[in-house]
Amino acid sequence: MIEVKVGAEASKRYPRGVPVLEVLKDNGAAPRGDLIAARFNGALVDLEKSLEEDGELEAVSMGSPDGMEILRHSTSHVMACAVQELFPEVKVTIGPAIENGFYYDFDRETAFTPDDLVLIEKRMKEIIARDEPFERMELPRDDVLGLFREKGESYKLELLEDIDDQQVSLYKLAGFTDLCRGPHLPSSKRIKAFKLTGVAGAYWRGDERLPMLQRIYGTAFPDKKGLKEHLKLVEEAKKRDHRRLGKELDLFSISDEVGPGLVCWHPRGAKIRTLIEDFWREEHSKNGYELLYTPHVAKLQLWETSGHTGFYKENMFSTMDVEEQHYQLKPMNCPFHIQIFKSRLRSYRELPKRWAELGTVYRYERSGVLHGLLRVRGFTQDDAHLFCRPDQLEEEIRRVIDFTLFILKTFGFERFDVYLSTRPEKYVGSLESWERATDALKSALDKSELGYTIDPGEGVFYGPKIDIKIRDSLGRQWQCSTIQVDFNLPERFDMQYVGEDGARHPVIMIHRALMGSLERFFGCLVEHYNGAFPVWLAPEQIILLPITDRAHGYAEEIVSSLSERGFRVESDYRNEKLGLKIREAQLAKIPYMLVLGDKEVEERTLSVRTRAGENIQGMTLEAFIERVQQEVEGREVQTG
Repeated sequence: MIEVKVGAEASKRYPRGVPVLEVLKDNGAAPRGDLIAARFNGALVDLEKSLEEDGELEAVSMGSPDGMEILRHSTSHVMACAVQELFPEVKVTIGPAIENGFYYDFDRETAFTPDDLVLIEKRMKEIIARDEPFERMELPRDDVLGLFREKGESYKLELLEDIDDQQVSLYKLAGFTDLCRGPHLPSSKRIKAFKLTGVAGAYWRGDERLPMLQRIYGTAFPDKKGLKEHLKLVEEAKKRDHRRLGKELDLFSISDEVGPGLVCWHPRGAKIRTLIEDFWREEHSKNGYELLYTPHVAKLQLWETSGHTGFYKENMFSTMDVEEQHYQLKPMNCPFHIQIFKSRLRSYRELPKRWAELGTVYRYERSGVLHGLLRVRGFTQDDAHLFCRPDQLEEEIRRVIDFTLFILKTFGFERFDVYLSTRPEKYVGSLESWERATDALKSALDKSELGYTIDPGEGVFYGPKIDIKIRDSLGRQWQCSTIQVDFNLPERFDMQYVGEDGARHPVIMIHRALMGSLERFFGCLVEHYNGAFPVWLAPEQIILLPITDRAHGYAEEIVSSLSERGFRVESDYRNEKLGLKIREAQLAKIPYMLVLGDKEVEERTLSVRTRAGENIQGMTLEAFIERVQQEVEGREVQTG
């Protein structure tokens, strides 16, 4: 007999080998028919799993985060099954659940077409209607090798090379069998709402030296209402795609002649970036930071000392030789800041040191993962490093948290997901240092009363970290801010300060970025605002639209007055219809259009149009200036 506890119920005794579903039903834990899996002692399991030991059991419903992942992973297997039924020659690779959906990668000589996706969806519906069970199997490794050799599934054989277990788990759905740990839905009929969303190329294992595969994407929801809402959100996201808006609004470009992942900023985009940077510098000065500038390259020896060549080499560009010395494009700014700290011996009275830099770094990202401004090879970090004593650590972390939230809220973000990432499998430093750093981060979060989630094993190799992810106007999550505690680099570089006792003591280092990469943050802002930047960030805040030549003189007066007040103002003196001028100004998402005709010239007033469609007649210039000035100074952030 074994003892199993379900929820708040008292433990009960069951025969060894009892199925999960039987125990859940016995404890009334199968409500509303949406039970699809369970957690036993923390691990996700199928409902048919036999329990062989004591433990705690928790029901998993379809609508829970675990349930959604299981639903989508199961739907991906249905898709792969449909593909192999329709196209038997296709080789199957991997097909995980991802955020809001799933995908499977296939090796097929001819490209999948939109018509093929229609056929695949139709066959998936037939498989769902057949109510095919998901059957878990555990077979000896040699038997599994034989199975996939017989099927000619070379990719599965390669995956098996990475599996050391002598017993291998598989799942069978109709005629489709795949390597999988599970769990899955009890049967295909539990899938109620799904949609295939597109096809893209993807290199096997993300390596451009390996075969190019075809990745079919899809999504699934517990009901049709959820699917419909999601697809509507996807369409809205397409309209806001920063790559499309970046081209339409003439903000930036990425040229093949320059190189993939390298951004060229156009005047309008560069103006917005300058405004962001000016705000960043102003607020850092207010918060006790000093600004630094450091080189773009350094001797390879610097990166060997820091440990980057050992832990980060695959993300670094190749070295260059200069006068028989090896140099490396910098992937990070921290070793330079350390060298500045070490340029002379520091006293405990000088600490903490808060040094910030808008430092451009270069990281080798494979071409298959490059994505507009969101994933690039050259980018500028709003980087800072804080050097402090142990007794200052927690307070400095708390200050950084508050500063981060202020910056993000100023740009219009109000919803955050906060994660505390702990020690990964591959790490440097002592366990004692990791525990001290993790405790300091946790204590600062607790005192900030900021809800957070523990993200086990997701810290960087040199220390634990806090990640603050923002939610945009569509509710999508973006990774921007990070706060990392580092005992490792100070030890590697022998960083010390002279304490009150006259002895030398090790320095503690905090890495932090508030916006992260300026490129990524800019792309996020474009999509968050749908390209309609608030007045304080808009590259042009106001445009003058004189109706006739008779209004040109008055328009020039207004342009001069507004420019003297520091506003960014343009004028359109072309001999075109007013409707065309207004339309083009709206497409450029300029916040204010001042229409000037004979009446406005005679009365010395303005006819004000906003990009949101508001019309104000007879407004005086001073009243208009006061209105816009308030928006700029208040950094109002209405999204477009």
